[in-house]
Amino acid sequence: MLKFKLLFCIISLFSISNVQAQNNVFTIKVNEPKSLIQPTMWGVFFEDINMGADGGLYAELVKNRSFEFANPLMGWKEQRQAGSSILIINKNQPNHPNPRFARISNLNVNKPYTLSNEGFRGMGIKQNNGYDFSIWAQLKKGKNCVVTIELVTNTGEKIASSNLTISDTTWKQYNIQFTANATEPKAKLQLSFSGEMVVDVDMISLFPQDTWKKRPKGLRADLVQLLADMKPGFVRFPGGCIVEGRDLVNRYQWKKTVGKIEEREVMINRWNTEFAHRLTPDYYQTFGLGFFEYFQMSEDIGAEPLPILNCGMACQFNTAEVVAAEALDPYIQDALDLIEFANGNTNTKWGKLRADLGHPEPFNLKFLGIGNENWGPQYIERVKVFIKAIKEKYPTIQLINSSGTDDAGERFDYLNTELRKMNADIIDEHYYRDPAWFRQNAKRYDSYNLNGSKVFAGEYAAQSKGIASSENRNNWNCALSEAAFMTGLERNAGVVYMASYAPLFAHVDAWQWTPDLIWMDNLRSYGTPNYYVQKMFSLNKGNQVIPIVSNGNVIAGEDSLYATASIDFKSKELCIKIVNTANKDRTQTLEFSGVKKLAKNATISMLQCNNLLQTNSLDNPTLINPKDSVISVPNKQFTISVPAYSFQVIRVKMMD
Repeated sequence: MLKFKLLFCIISLFSISNVQAQNNVFTIKVNEPKSLIQPTMWGVFFEDINMGADGGLYAELVKNRSFEFANPLMGWKEQRQAGSSILIINKNQPNHPNPRFARISNLNVNKPYTLSNEGFRGMGIKQNNGYDFSIWAQLKKGKNCVVTIELVTNTGEKIASSNLTISDTTWKQYNIQFTANATEPKAKLQLSFSGEMVVDVDMISLFPQDTWKKRPKGLRADLVQLLADMKPGFVRFPGGCIVEGRDLVNRYQWKKTVGKIEEREVMINRWNTEFAHRLTPDYYQTFGLGFFEYFQMSEDIGAEPLPILNCGMACQFNTAEVVAAEALDPYIQDALDLIEFANGNTNTKWGKLRADLGHPEPFNLKFLGIGNENWGPQYIERVKVFIKAIKEKYPTIQLINSSGTDDAGERFDYLNTELRKMNADIIDEHYYRDPAWFRQNAKRYDSYNLNGSKVFAGEYAAQSKGIASSENRNNWNCALSEAAFMTGLERNAGVVYMASYAPLFAHVDAWQWTPDLIWMDNLRSYGTPNYYVQKMFSLNKGNQVIPIVSNGNVIAGEDSLYATASIDFKSKELCIKIVNTANKDRTQTLEFSGVKKLAKNATISMLQCNNLLQTNSLDNPTLINPKDSVISVPNKQFTISVPAYSFQVIRVKMMD
């Protein structure tokens, strides 16, 4: 009897050991390819929130450059002398996009009238960098007006200076260039108007010369470079709730964002008073970064443009204003005209405008979104009209449709059901949830119909504290949980065609919403841990999913492990992504079946941090960033280390 019990214990221990050994084996089935991975799989979402455009990506340094804010002198400060004054004049021309200008009078021949601009929480000025200053002006009285242009530090030190003379009695743009002799993160622009005169001024502008691709009056180079480094499959723009507006008057209208800069209508930004904890009353949109610039930037970084247009519905959390269904024609025409602007030949009205702006070749637009986070029967009623009109004229354009604001529940279920009945091309799902939700939903799309409408994970981000909380942080716990969730998106690439974290940019001194992918001040920028997760997925997406299993099952949370695998056709590499959300190190065996031979070495790129609350910062921008290494591959089965709280990408080449 004792011998029998001893034998039973030995057999039991052997069985447990054998199960544990099997659990430590991940099998990658190279010869069982699954869904193709779309080139658009991993992209970026841009919205003008957190001063992401004006004060951020758009490199203009002057705030309220054309005196069009509700307070016409917001951002400006006078140093008035006896006999000098400023008057804001409205041209009183109906529907004029830029109705105001400033009239400066100075009757004191000995002292100038001085006007300074604070910029966007200051102006970031770099030593030895060139700056382009311009001003529209006309002389109303006097022989001429000498303008002294100076950049001044926060302590009053002058770090750049130049002069120009206004002498024309009709409107003219004056331009001058100068170089800064010091670096200052919070400089201001100071203009001194000398002479006994009256002069009208408008569109006072200052740009750094080191813009992206050195384009005059262009984009901030370091921010675009961070996007280019990700090699995103698409750029979604201009949002987001910006598309809807608080009401329809303040909705985003793409036609007002193209053409001459001075003819683009300034509009209040809907985020300026949205959150009581982060009121930003000086937040406006100049649309210097408009639809042409979005298309151009997308092309620059090799990404598909993905514009989203208003469908006749304002934000349902604000006014819920809608245009009558029978009055949708102007909205639909805007959509048709946008496609012509992007793709039409130069003989068309909007194709000619694109050419006049410097891009005669088409942008080859393939995707278009109809509405943003809209819900209810009123959305379905409107989207049907849009789909019919667009598909009749442009049948190959893939249309993005909203599933509302929620990942589940009444709103989502209604829209998801109705859109799938309509065989909608792509359904846009959004989820701002806590990190646990992302880990628990790695199998979300495992049961979706491969033959049905496709999914765009259009906005997602783990919230460390709570949705829209000012205490949310881009910590490692959030980023790691997103990585776990993204393995499920890639594994289901036959269903999920596109995905993008949101929002994209945030200014450290002027944000409304957190977390965000990339943070900046006036001179510096950095990628969060979430950014590096997105970048690693994007740079290693492969072309086709292959199974990676443990005991025949997908790896999606069991033992806190998550994994996905793909083939890169071009490099002939296998790409394996593994996430460990547990606080214990693991040793994992990778077993490759259905492949003749592997290269002798594999590369590993790894994000790892033992502190789940750790973040990156402006002062320590790469505290959490990928570390690369090379390991030996003795045969088609080898062992790797899977550290606690880690995300790694293993790439190994297939040999003939």
